[in-house]
Amino acid sequence: MPSTTAITVQQLSRLMGLPGAPTIVDVRIDEDFAADPRLLPASHRCNFKTISAWAADLAGSQVAVVCQRGQKLSQGVAAWLRHEGVAAESLEGGFEAWRDAGGLLVRADKIPSRDEKGRTVWVTRARPKVDRIACPWLVRRFVDPHAVFLFVEPAEVAAVADRFHAVPFDIDDVFWSHRGERCTFDTMIDEFGLESQALDRLATIVRAADTARLDLVPQAAGFLAASLGLSRMFRDDLVQLEAGMTLYDAFFRWCRDATDETHNWPGGARPS
Repeated sequence: MPSTTAITVQQLSRLMGLPGAPTIVDVRIDEDFAADPRLLPASHRCNFKTISAWAADLAGSQVAVVCQRGQKLSQGVAAWLRHEGVAAESLEGGFEAWRDAGGLLVRADKIPSRDEKGRTVWVTRARPKVDRIACPWLVRRFVDPHAVFLFVEPAEVAAVADRFHAVPFDIDDVFWSHRGERCTFDTMIDEFGLESQALDRLATIVRAADTARLDLVPQAAGFLAASLGLSRMFRDDLVQLEAGMTLYDAFFRWCRDATDETHNWPGGARPS
């Protein structure tokens, strides 16, 4: 009989990268993490020994708890969270089952240091169009759901990065930027180790739109048009980012699930 307190690798994989994905809590012990210092996408590590101190922070969340093999640590933490009123499940088979099934994993050593609230902080040029929406989408969906993004005048990016301990991206002469013909979105996928056919498809669309190579894929022109339209609709860059998240969610789902689907008028002909 299927467990009512566990989520399978397949079930969690279908939710990964989507706006309704559960909060993922990694409670592996330090020795297990050191042996493979990668994380499930958008997860964060917590010490199971101090659960009474942080359980309340997850109130109202849907939570998936991950330990090495899906046994005592994740099941115990999930049970404790449920006692606190949190909807929590343990990952069946744990990190090892996810890894062995080829699930997406993020290189923890590439994740920037976090602020006092546990968030990564990034800064880039104001008035985003493509790459500067694509990168925040990737970070929030696969690396840090609570990441902070600061949009400032181009000349001030470096100084803001220094004063506010933020990571600059998508500007010249920084680590997180274009490399050759590949854009910053490509760089983030590569550096975080996000090996995914769907993300690769999306990256090609983003690259084509961001670098004016609309001949690369047929979706690029429409994607660019939607991106430019969003930039004209919103004066506030953060409001534009929130609207753009839905655009990228939709294209990601298309890249993952709908590339073979077509849409025609019933019967194959238009009404007269």
